[in-house]
Amino acid sequence: MSDSSATSVATTEDVHTLDDSVDSLTTGAKQLQSMSLDKRRELVDACAAGAARNAVKWVEAACRAKRIASDGAIAAEEILAGPSSLLRYLHLLSSVFRDIEKNGVPSLPGRPRKNSRGRTCVPVLPVADLYDSMLFMGLKAEVWLQSGADEQSLFSDSMPSAAPLATSNSPAKVAGVLGAGNVSTIPLTDTLYKIFHEQEAVLLKLNPVNEYLEPVFSDTLRPLIDANLLRIVRGGREMGDAVVQHTGIDTLHLTGSHLTHDAIVWGSDCSKRAACKQEEKPLVTKPVTSELGNVTPWIVVPGNYSKKQLRSQAEHLVASIVNNASFNCVATKMIVTSRSWPQREEFLNLLDSLLKAVPPRFAYYPGAKERFERATGQAHVEMGDGCLPWTLIRDARPDESPHLFEEESFVCVCAETALDQSSPAAFVEEAVEFVNHRLFGTLCATLTLPAGFQSSHAEALDLAIERLRYGSVCINQWSGIVYGMMTPPWGGVPGTTLADPQSGIGSVHNTYFLDRVEKTVLVGPLCNPMKPVWFASHRTAHKVAWNLVDFYRRPSLAKLLPITFNALRG
Repeated sequence: MSDSSATSVATTEDVHTLDDSVDSLTTGAKQLQSMSLDKRRELVDACAAGAARNAVKWVEAACRAKRIASDGAIAAEEILAGPSSLLRYLHLLSSVFRDIEKNGVPSLPGRPRKNSRGRTCVPVLPVADLYDSMLFMGLKAEVWLQSGADEQSLFSDSMPSAAPLATSNSPAKVAGVLGAGNVSTIPLTDTLYKIFHEQEAVLLKLNPVNEYLEPVFSDTLRPLIDANLLRIVRGGREMGDAVVQHTGIDTLHLTGSHLTHDAIVWGSDCSKRAACKQEEKPLVTKPVTSELGNVTPWIVVPGNYSKKQLRSQAEHLVASIVNNASFNCVATKMIVTSRSWPQREEFLNLLDSLLKAVPPRFAYYPGAKERFERATGQAHVEMGDGCLPWTLIRDARPDESPHLFEEESFVCVCAETALDQSSPAAFVEEAVEFVNHRLFGTLCATLTLPAGFQSSHAEALDLAIERLRYGSVCINQWSGIVYGMMTPPWGGVPGTTLADPQSGIGSVHNTYFLDRVEKTVLVGPLCNPMKPVWFASHRTAHKVAWNLVDFYRRPSLAKLLPITFNALRG
């Protein structure tokens, strides 16, 4: 069925339409194998036009569903995590294809280097033609490659060639992507990654939580649908099972919880699942990649912070908690402090006061109330209109509340725990050991470092970052930035298995097609030169976010002026 009028399967449970969709995708996957870079770039640019065309409709629909004002600062969440980040991704992808056409490889933001541990570190931020050093002052990111990888083999074999592509002997593949329900751009960027990085056509099954965006998504990615590289379906569990089990679907990618992953791979029956794991007989034998949950830690290294530094880091941390009503895998769930840090109480009190200043949010994600009650031990806490209160649990202990350390609550609850080491260097060593072995997940972690620590303990810090078993490690900044910047790879730490995926298998984004990736390391200042647009206290965040949508549609130096104006007013 190649007719574009029948490309998006919008019925909720009509699984019989899948056969026609998969047949069309198989045809598209074969054509993709020999598609020129110029044609790929043409498709990417056409999708960017679709994203710009649908941006307002997209944001208004998401704001309605989440019961937030579309004309207020809070709408910045949906703008930034929707059309803005998608347009940035598409611009980067188009630029990389142009670089490969011209030079054979992507043009990196800087020269790779060796760190004190001998690891090859590849710069991925700031990006010069997007004026990142002006828009996101002080932020730098590198990708640390796996041990033994060097500058001679930076790029993945999946990177398309600049030479004319002959028909491939490898089989054409169709991927089933089970989309996320919380952040609207995730299903789209996952889809684009599968198509343009892994050369697979995609059957995208939307999550029921945000399937109201199907008309927007279909129009935005219409060029891919018309090219038989994409079909979009809606529906519940029956449709999901049909996608997973379809013999024409060669690979799977899902975003969700590890419980969803295990139900798909090992079965929904707990006793049978355990037996399947023990016998190493998964129910799904096709390759599975994933992005799953994380008890995301924020490690605050003891030191003497100024009032300004303390408040800035508290605002960063609060932003990581309240963004998207805390329905994020990157929402901070465990703050790790030193018990003897003199500023500990002051910092926690500051967090409490900042959280109280943020209005409670409608808990739109299914099961939120039950998860809140489990995390806090409180019942009947709903504040009316389906809202739940921001909650900080102090001095949590693994032996008393193991669920706070072992389960991602995926709700507006954050805990704090204290370790005994008091010296900064010894604390960092203990904290790394603690989060690696006591917290669930391998997705991302942040460290707040006192001024001067990075220079005075450079080698020890490199060792700590290397030892942290997370796909992204951030210094003084929220790891949500790594996701939104799109040049860094995004995913759990490599080396996990189907039986124990932790925060997932594989990664996405990685617009420079880097190979043998171990982790992304983002570094920023204790106090950003301008108030970050993701801060809950930013009064003009929505205006800055809309300015960014216009900027990423067609970047230019002239468009920096309104962004800077509204950012300063925030």
